[in-house]
Amino acid sequence: MAERTVADLVVERLRAWRVPRAFGYPGAAIAPVVEALDAAGGDPAFVPARHEETASFMATGHAKFTGGIGVCLATQGPSAVQLLNGLYDAKLDSKPVVAIVGEDISGPLGGAHQEIGLSRLFGDVCNQFVRYARTPQQVPSLLDQAFRTAAATRSPVCVVLPRQLQEIIVPDLQPQAAGVVTATPGEPLARVLPHEVDLDAAAQLLGTGQRPAILVGQGARGAADEIVALADRLGAGVATSLLGKPVLDERLPFHTGVLGEVGTPASAELMGGCDTLLLVGTNDPWTDYFPMAGQVRTVQIDLDGRRIGTRYPVDVPLVGDAAETLRALLARLRNDPNQGWRATVERSVERWRGEAADRAGAPAEPINPQLVLHELSTRVPRSGAIAVDVGSVIYWYARHLELPPGVNAQLCGTLGSMGCALPYAVAAKLAVPDQPVIALLGDGAMQLNGLAELITVAHHWSRWPDPRLVVLVLNNRDQSGMGGGRQPTPDPSQRRPDVPYAGWARLLGLHGVRVDRPELVGAAWDEALAADRPCVLEAVVDPAVPLAPPEPAFADLRGIFASGDAARRVRDRMLAAGVAVEAEDLV
Repeated sequence: MAERTVADLVVERLRAWRVPRAFGYPGAAIAPVVEALDAAGGDPAFVPARHEETASFMATGHAKFTGGIGVCLATQGPSAVQLLNGLYDAKLDSKPVVAIVGEDISGPLGGAHQEIGLSRLFGDVCNQFVRYARTPQQVPSLLDQAFRTAAATRSPVCVVLPRQLQEIIVPDLQPQAAGVVTATPGEPLARVLPHEVDLDAAAQLLGTGQRPAILVGQGARGAADEIVALADRLGAGVATSLLGKPVLDERLPFHTGVLGEVGTPASAELMGGCDTLLLVGTNDPWTDYFPMAGQVRTVQIDLDGRRIGTRYPVDVPLVGDAAETLRALLARLRNDPNQGWRATVERSVERWRGEAADRAGAPAEPINPQLVLHELSTRVPRSGAIAVDVGSVIYWYARHLELPPGVNAQLCGTLGSMGCALPYAVAAKLAVPDQPVIALLGDGAMQLNGLAELITVAHHWSRWPDPRLVVLVLNNRDQSGMGGGRQPTPDPSQRRPDVPYAGWARLLGLHGVRVDRPELVGAAWDEALAADRPCVLEAVVDPAVPLAPPEPAFADLRGIFASGDAARRVRDRMLAAGVAVEAEDLV
């Protein structure tokens, strides 16, 4: 029988916390833990990435797609530095991740090879939770504390394990003896509800509004039925933040789409015309698109009270779970919708959808990137996951991809770091290998790390019950990484190299499709989604297609609501902007 080491203890605690896999890049300082994972026979599994940064993105992607705790492994020095991007993604989007960093430093402090002050390096991203294990007895309780903290604070944490400690042979460590303390694994789920008096005040405010609007963020996941019921009861229009896009069925006639620079004119119009605003689980940074100061009275629901009122003034704060709090509000509200206002919102939505179809159908050289997402919209599988990268693809995703209910979509929403989508997609596929996954990238992200991580896909796909993982690469050869109306430079040396992405996929034993004619885009999607293995769909698109962010609704009228004729001026401006509105809708 093999002797038990501290590295084996680490694996035991990961298993106790039901961690299905840990992502990382092997190195000498973490080798004992990696070897123990390999010996564990896949429970949990070790998933080697091509780079530490992508390993940390995979861990964060696992947390985003599964709701669980992501785990990544690295060594000290440059390996630890590379984890920061994915960990900051987890921090800014409030996802729990545990980073386990091996340290192999001998000799005098300040002179060792690859020595970096890990406490200072990880102190900010991990909210000062950076802990060093020094004895075998500390390891179980330290890992339990790390997992508990990550879950409770929805943030990344870091545990540093010296290699010498990982290799120590340990006897059976009895809980609560010899300094060994272990916690009961698992995240306790509490029922969080606001005080009754606050719920009464919120219901009173919402019930007296004439033109209500609801802005939905990622914190409202799981509350779609309650949001729709509340919107119907109030006659409200609903917009979402970029991260909140998957929460609601986007086919709803009063769903105006995403708000903000990447969003829709219909959402800007909703914010410009409303007099009552309900914020549900959102920390949307595009405040230029929020209603004007003094225009609305506002209720905000968030599980984290620290976020209430940080983006927009709030009249009634409600700290609680989204679904539970909305149900409590529904019990207090009469069914008295303003049908005129709801009709105005629906006309705005209908106009935008027609405009979106026109934009997607506009000619381009060779393909309009909006058309690529428009054609996918009618073909998205009814289950599975979508991972979205940073760049112009976010604009086309936000406006032109209609997500079916039940399809989980994730992106690096707050940090905005390029190169997240393919690592996310790998994590999503490993978590649910019997469902399809689609990754949406630009050619910049594909060259940044996607070409390398296709090796990871090629390594794993043969074990997936459903082999479909489609990687869309919008190949616009634009060095800026954004496209969106920039005219291609006449100097070829300043343009991004044109890599045969589909051909690279075929070299790895995957499927590859390249399309450069608009009439073949639909057929290309059909081929990619029907392939018997992962597929790279390379679409050659026009970098000169403008991003065309919507104008913040009535931006030049901000501050006018201090005057008594605010409603008349808003009505006049809406009419001037071509927004059909009845006089009684704005009283």
